[in-house]
Amino acid sequence: MALVRREAYRDDLERRGAEVRMLDIEQADAAEFAVAFSGCDAVVFAAGGGPDGNKGRKRTVDLEGSLKSMAGAQEAGISRFVQISAIGVDDPLPEDTGEVWRAYVEAKRDADAALRESGLDWTILRPGRLTDAPATGLVTLGHDVPRGDVTRADVAAVVAAVLGLDRTHGRQWDLVNGDTPVAEAVRDAP
Repeated sequence: MALVRREAYRDDLERRGAEVRMLDIEQADAAEFAVAFSGCDAVVFAAGGGPDGNKGRKRTVDLEGSLKSMAGAQEAGISRFVQISAIGVDDPLPEDTGEVWRAYVEAKRDADAALRESGLDWTILRPGRLTDAPATGLVTLGHDVPRGDVTRADVAAVVAAVLGLDRTHGRQWDLVNGDTPVAEAVRDAP
């Protein structure tokens, strides 16, 4: 099941076989999230405020959307939660960091901290720079992975691989394209 906030996304996702439900992540409250999650076994939070330069959306989407998703999952009785974050968000930012990038990093960092404290069966994936290139099926997954690119399709493959594995609960990993097949990388990640 996929949640979307714009009707324009529905057709493509339904053609791919997804059940689509509408939810405005910025306007909905946790109870509405819980209703949207009805019938689900897990929640994957992959929303982002986008590259539009609006620092306020980094808070309302990247942080508050995550917090409402956690609360909605708990209200719906869903314990499994996978969150897509960003590589390096715990690193100190240089003084000259732009305000929009600072807002993004702080939102992702704070959402990750909240998830770790949530009591949910969480996994946090922190991908490098996302690309739209075709999937490679090869990644590097671990702690303190050097920054690099990763395809959105490979991130999705890692999400699918971690969802059903109890050993991935309570784990946070950096993720970039690499040399290890996804299943092996997830199996062997520290």
